[in-house]
Amino acid sequence: MFRMPDSGNGVRSPKYSSVMPLPGSAGPGGSVLDGELDPPAADPQAGRAWSGAGGRWRLWPLRVALWSALLIIAYRGVTAILFNQAGTPQPGAAPAGPAKAQFPVMLAEAYAAEFGQVYLNVSPAIQAQREQELAAFLPASVAAADPDFGWNGAGQMQLQSEQIAGIAVQDPRQAVVTLLATVNGQLMELGVPVAASDGGVVISGEPAWLPAPQQAPPPGPSGRGSDPVAQRELRHELPAFFQAYASGDSGALNRFAARGVSLTGLDGTVTFDSIASLQVPPGGAARQITVTVIWQVPGQGESGVTKLVMAYGMSVVDLQSGKWYVNEISAATEAVGAK
Repeated sequence: MFRMPDSGNGVRSPKYSSVMPLPGSAGPGGSVLDGELDPPAADPQAGRAWSGAGGRWRLWPLRVALWSALLIIAYRGVTAILFNQAGTPQPGAAPAGPAKAQFPVMLAEAYAAEFGQVYLNVSPAIQAQREQELAAFLPASVAAADPDFGWNGAGQMQLQSEQIAGIAVQDPRQAVVTLLATVNGQLMELGVPVAASDGGVVISGEPAWLPAPQQAPPPGPSGRGSDPVAQRELRHELPAFFQAYASGDSGALNRFAARGVSLTGLDGTVTFDSIASLQVPPGGAARQITVTVIWQVPGQGESGVTKLVMAYGMSVVDLQSGKWYVNEISAATEAVGAK
């Protein structure tokens, strides 16, 4: 119930209603409310412009809510149609199959390596055992027709070592695994054909004896020259460093390590003998040097002391005048014989 303004003569103005319908209840529609609740601004009986009180402000939240609900319904309807069309196969379209199979590289390499352990060991004394072991790698028809798999049953062949050198995949079902092996003291390669299907593998044909890898020419000397002053300083310091490096004495190693660097030694597996050569190229405070060290290897017999010459690449830095510290030590890449 609203309080109606007094018209001055005891009669209420017909432009006002004593009943205001609540939002959502039965009552006059928006057009009726607009006509009844929105008096003209220049009403001579009102005496002033209408302030907006009367209920119209309550309609705007309802309109916003209604339009929001309609937009949400429309959005969900459109997305449902799109996703249903994308997920439903079209008439006549074949269903999507599994991803294209890939050749099982790691399995084939391991399988070929195990096969090589059997195939490259030949002796009449183990012929029956070899035939039985070969049958595990061959198709049943091949193992039945040729149980020795190409061997004539005479002579001997002994495998000393074997490694996987590589694999050439021809398609999802066929590949050739190359083994690098030493047989009867000779280095060689063995090409092993392997077939794969349904998660299984099999030796699909006779292997091929291939030549050993060719030797490549080593890189030539760097030609960077030498720094005689830094070389003299390092020749004075490096023997003590390599003694600590051989023993694995962490306290002694830390005295040679640059700030923030942690070095790990050899824990007494060798002892330091001497430095055979040292290359120190010109540069600033930081240098990359090459050191050739002679190690003594502890032995059990009385045939003399075993000595080995080994080359190291070292990153060193001069933090004080004439005092060098080690940042890193690893195997050298210097060419053999380049001193």
